Amino acid sequence: MSDPLFAGVELGGTKSIAVVARGYSIIDRIQLPTTTPAPTLDALSCWLLRSQAVHGDFAAIGIGSFGPVCVDHRAAEYGCITNTPKPGWADTSVLDHFRQRFHVPIGFDTDVNGAALAEGRWGASREASVHVYMTIGTGVGVGIVVDGRPLHGAMHPEFGHIRIRRLPGDSFPGVCRFHGDCLEGLVSGPAIAARTGDDPSRFSIEHPVWEAVAADLAEAVGTLILTVSPQKIVIGGGVAVGQPRLFEKLPPLVAVRLAGYYGHGTASLLDEMVCRPGLGNDAGPLGAIALAFDAL
Repeated sequence: MSDPLFAGVELGGTKSIAVVARGYSIIDRIQLPTTTPAPTLDALSCWLLRSQAVHGDFAAIGIGSFGPVCVDHRAAEYGCITNTPKPGWADTSVLDHFRQRFHVPIGFDTDVNGAALAEGRWGASREASVHVYMTIGTGVGVGIVVDGRPLHGAMHPEFGHIRIRRLPGDSFPGVCRFHGDCLEGLVSGPAIAARTGDDPSRFSIEHPVWEAVAADLAEAVGTLILTVSPQKIVIGGGVAVGQPRLFEKLPPLVAVRLAGYYGHGTASLLDEMVCRPGLGNDAGPLGAIALAFDAL
């Protein structure tokens, strides 16, 4: 009981999760659909207020949000969701909502940067100084951590919107509102549903749609390796978790795309480098707790 209490909010495009943790052990949680801003944020903050009355005062709160978001502390828009395709959420000041209700340090970042931090501290990337967390679900997000700090620059990485080489003959136009056939527009849950007309969780790994998805992901993983040089690439999210055999397809496909540039044993190296979240479905919620740790 000597460990401080932390609260975390993982604000996702489809669902949102709030948790209370003692240290990094979650002791209470709630999951809610992400609808429009006011009812979603009100429901999350009201639950946290009730939880605080039950468990005690929070030392800090962490918020990991879907994006894009402003993570520049110097900007007036810091803590806001910016130009998101999710209807109604553009220019929503998430951080201000919680600052008005809780007078404790509050950390804010993307949901994937938070998950990457958590995997680096308590999960699959613990021994890596440079590591990546990729989520494939409603969208595609990538968090990059270097020496324990999430990568920020002009904004945060938006690797889900890169363009990739596609399988010959694949003419699917993609579903991204901004770029059409960027990575997110090709392999996200909505993209696979648009390709097939059905829920991706219904398809076995033998379904032909996974050939295109695996090839597109292999292109993306190869690009990450050549640009960021990570020691671990953790892949989570509903699409990846729902089709675990997708991980079997990736290493040989990435090795082909690297074309021997990493030398002998590339496929074996990739078997170790590319993996599922060590924290399972709690990578996102514990990512918010990691942001609370840092805020404190």
